[in-house]
Amino acid sequence: MVSLPHPYVLHGAVSAPCLCCRKGKDQFDNLEKHTQWGIDVLEKYIKFVKERTEIELSYAKQLRNLSKKYQPKKNSKEEEEYRLCWPKFCLLRQDFARYTSTRAFLATLNEMNDYAGQHEVISENMTSLITGELTRYVQELKQERKSHFHDGRKAQQHIETCWKQLEASKRRFERDCKEADRAQQYFEKMDADINVTKADVEKARQQAQLRHQMAEDSKAEYSSTLQKFNSEQHEHYYTHIPNIFQKIQEMEERRIVRIGESMKTFAEVDRQVIPIIGKCLDEITKAAEAVDHKNDSQMVIEAFKSGFEPPGDIDFEDFTQPMKRTVSESSLSNSRGDGKSEPKFGSKSKGKLWPFIKKNKGAGPEDFSNLPPEQRRKKLQQKVDELNRDIQKEMDQRDALTKMKDVYIKNPQMGDAASVDHRLAELGQNIEKLRLEVQKFEGWLAEVEGRLPARTEQPRRQSGVYEAQNPSGVNSCAQDRESSPDGSYTEEQSQETEMKVPATDFDDEFDDEEPLPTIGTCKALYTFEGQNEGTISVAEGEMLYVIEEDKGDGWTRIRRNEDEEGYVPTSYVEVYLDKNAKDVHKPLQKISE
Repeated sequence: MVSLPHPYVLHGAVSAPCLCCRKGKDQFDNLEKHTQWGIDVLEKYIKFVKERTEIELSYAKQLRNLSKKYQPKKNSKEEEEYRLCWPKFCLLRQDFARYTSTRAFLATLNEMNDYAGQHEVISENMTSLITGELTRYVQELKQERKSHFHDGRKAQQHIETCWKQLEASKRRFERDCKEADRAQQYFEKMDADINVTKADVEKARQQAQLRHQMAEDSKAEYSSTLQKFNSEQHEHYYTHIPNIFQKIQEMEERRIVRIGESMKTFAEVDRQVIPIIGKCLDEITKAAEAVDHKNDSQMVIEAFKSGFEPPGDIDFEDFTQPMKRTVSESSLSNSRGDGKSEPKFGSKSKGKLWPFIKKNKGAGPEDFSNLPPEQRRKKLQQKVDELNRDIQKEMDQRDALTKMKDVYIKNPQMGDAASVDHRLAELGQNIEKLRLEVQKFEGWLAEVEGRLPARTEQPRRQSGVYEAQNPSGVNSCAQDRESSPDGSYTEEQSQETEMKVPATDFDDEFDDEEPLPTIGTCKALYTFEGQNEGTISVAEGEMLYVIEEDKGDGWTRIRRNEDEEGYVPTSYVEVYLDKNAKDVHKPLQKISE
């Protein structure tokens, strides 16, 4: 009899790998979820950095707009209106940087603009060094992760296929063993039965041997498959899977290192601009410390001082003395009652005119004589500097053309030397005109500053009627007078003869109005050029009639003759009020004596 091994002897030895394969598959699933979570964290960090860069750009844009908003405007509508209304006192854009406080403010605006630029640098560096790099790294990480898990699944499928082959070989071996066992039992039964023929017994014996042989073959195949599976399984769990896990681990560690380096870069980008931002803040502090209140106050004083002398004390009017003459209806009626009213004069003035109303609303006179002395001096100096700059420009052009002409003469093929002669002639004429202009304005400037040589005074004629009746007398007076100590108004000789105030259509309504009577006389202490409507020009030392006293506004109304009257600053004249109405028509020479 042939004894076969138990078919389940080897079954227990191969039952464990099924559980191992299932556990290995579970580990791959867990690792796949964890690595996907790591990629999600990386992408979330990229999104965070992107939003930070957007915030930095928005902040920089707002800072730049803020700096631009508060920069001094050029040719703004408000500035033009203000300049037209107050041409003497408006602060133009070029005056904005004169004062230390406004210069500090301008420095703050400029530094804030640079400060905004540093935030733009932060945004650019974060975009290039973090967002862009991490975005590319995430794409590479996804491809690497996909490759590793593909290799893992492939190895898992291979070991599962080997396991299935082993199971199939084991089932065949088990089936053949059972068939051989049944054939052996049938043979033994036939061999023990005396009624069975030898042929049947022999047939049963051969069948049992065949089954035993098949069982042996299945056993050999199963043994070979088992050895192969064990080898594959050992290589799977000790080589392939550890290598794959190692690669996944290295990939995950690189991801962690990369996100850590990105966070470090995140801080370094901010730290790199801190010194520059600190310099911006230092410059703001430096500009603030340079603010000088004394200097700014002095600048305002220098910009707006007029050079006028303060008005003198107002005389006390004693109304208890009936002989004290004042401007009133009674004095007018008294003079009329005495039949000594003044002749009608040609000014046709209704009453007191506001002395600051300009006759010409357009551009002022060329010599700026409509301005106070100090302002006039500054304007004249600016004009002289401007003309000198223009002369320098013209001379530079002339020098350049002269060099070009020399080049053309030496190298005729480069151009015609005669072609620049016309332009050179024009430049020469322009330079000569500008020099004449400079001489003219320097003369006015010297007159204002009192730098002209002292002129001797000519004897003045003292008569009942002043030299204003004789034009030559006026001209000689205009030539001989000196500037007042405070830099009073002056004009050219050609303008000094034009002293009459032209009549207007508005004044025609008052043709029949009686002129105001004189209440005294006055002597001009300084020369005054009346450029505004309602004022009158006087020469130093000139004697005139007083027809209205100073009402507290610093102006006295005077009359030269029948055709000329107007206002002059009270501080420019010395007033002699009449104590007796009978002295109204006393000759000016005797009164002055």
